[in-house]
Amino acid sequence: MFLKNSFKFSLIYTLILILQTLSISLASLPQDLFHLKIASKIRTDEQSLLSVSTDYGNLTTSIPDAVLYPSSPHDIFSLIRFSYTSSNPFPIAPRGNGHSINGQASAQDGVVINMMSLGYGYHSNRINVSIVNQYVDVGGEQLWIDLLHETLKYGLTPRSWTDYLHLTVGGTLSVGGISGQTSRYGPQISNVLELDVITGQGEMITCSKDQNSDLFLAVLGGMGQFGIITRARIILSPAPQKVHWIRLVYTDVLTFTRDQERLISAENSEGSPLRLFNYVEGSFLVDRGLLGSWRSPEFFTDSDYDRMSQLVTEDGLGGVYYIEGAVYYTDEITVQVNQELELLLGELSYVPDYAFIRNVSYVEFLDRVHDGELKLRELGEWEVPHPWLNLFVPKSRILDFDAGVIKGILSNRSAAGIILMYPMNRNKWDDRMSTVIPDEEIFYTFGLLRTASRENLQVMIDENDKILQFCNLAGIKYKQYLPHYATTKGWMKHFGKKWNNILAMKAKYDPELILSPGSTILSSYI
Repeated sequence: MFLKNSFKFSLIYTLILILQTLSISLASLPQDLFHLKIASKIRTDEQSLLSVSTDYGNLTTSIPDAVLYPSSPHDIFSLIRFSYTSSNPFPIAPRGNGHSINGQASAQDGVVINMMSLGYGYHSNRINVSIVNQYVDVGGEQLWIDLLHETLKYGLTPRSWTDYLHLTVGGTLSVGGISGQTSRYGPQISNVLELDVITGQGEMITCSKDQNSDLFLAVLGGMGQFGIITRARIILSPAPQKVHWIRLVYTDVLTFTRDQERLISAENSEGSPLRLFNYVEGSFLVDRGLLGSWRSPEFFTDSDYDRMSQLVTEDGLGGVYYIEGAVYYTDEITVQVNQELELLLGELSYVPDYAFIRNVSYVEFLDRVHDGELKLRELGEWEVPHPWLNLFVPKSRILDFDAGVIKGILSNRSAAGIILMYPMNRNKWDDRMSTVIPDEEIFYTFGLLRTASRENLQVMIDENDKILQFCNLAGIKYKQYLPHYATTKGWMKHFGKKWNNILAMKAKYDPELILSPGSTILSSYI
């Protein structure tokens, strides 16, 4: 704890020194900017600049020249339009709850937009539910947790979620938005009907698959490169009340992956018990990780941990795999769901007597990660480096990947923490959107979600690089989720056949390269 607090304090001290050295010069911003009507909402004080200079990753530092606190989308329009028409356009980046990893929401020598400020502006309610049409219009700055609570007032809910709900709607729609629901309902970007977007030319455009469709498809998963999302229209469905929250333990990767693929199979008929799960995620829990997880710290009891630790010891394993599932239901169908769940468990090949089930409310399940966050904040272990690595791996190579990564590179146990590995269906994604996924009908999400100290940060970064090198040498055609590349060549390989369209959409909607420079997609492509 001391080391992690020391890292935080030293980082802040370093930032202050940088600010002092730079004397917080505003020379790079046109002075006419401070004569606009939005001038009173633009801040250049140290506290404001420091508040947006790092993100959840705590791996980079980038100090803007100013921060805009908009009270309406028109304020954002005014800022972007001014930059676009200026003789010296400056970079602009929207920032939600700051949960990016590699500085994607930064704007060195430019302006960061504090999107959360919109929620306190001229529309006190930026979440509007249509009960008849079963959709919700929501501001891009709104948190998913707030959207959940508001829609539940009408007995409705979005279908697709991320595991952590304290993220902004615009933020997750800019990258994809995935979790265990994705295999059934698609990523969050597949559940959007309409967007309001402010482009890099300062144009306010409403778009959908039928109206300005090229912008709609580019923005979803587009990492903020083509426009800033100020409103999204999201599909809703009737909300369940309760959840059977299930974890099934496995000791070998073959049955672990086979059972997951059975659970998400499109071939399962509507009447099959295998269709029961609304959520499927797989994880590998290393032996040291059996002490608990910030993602759901209260799921297992002490005796559960003892049993799993014994299983690891007896079988000489480095850890255990487990499938996490969720079955949604209402009071009226409790008996039927319980019967179907019993049948489902009988068709799976987990370790006998290692099925763990908790019954919780729908909200408790969806917001399960937040309790872990609060505990880490109390310990001073939240605002520390997070050298996360997220990959999409083709199903045909997942056993090779497991052998080379889980049982190879990560076998030294420096990976203590969260290792996700669960499948998704390609047909739940719209390939016309900016996100890129492997070219197989089923692919796996691999998430290496680790917390570092100053002492082991570089070790973890090096291991991430080794994983990518292993995939390249082994010919595993992965794609990064939440991608980060240092070169244009890396981005060209990432986007593949979509690269030319990325360039075309950038030229059309952000020709001055104003938006979201922290992603570095076109920083060296002139």
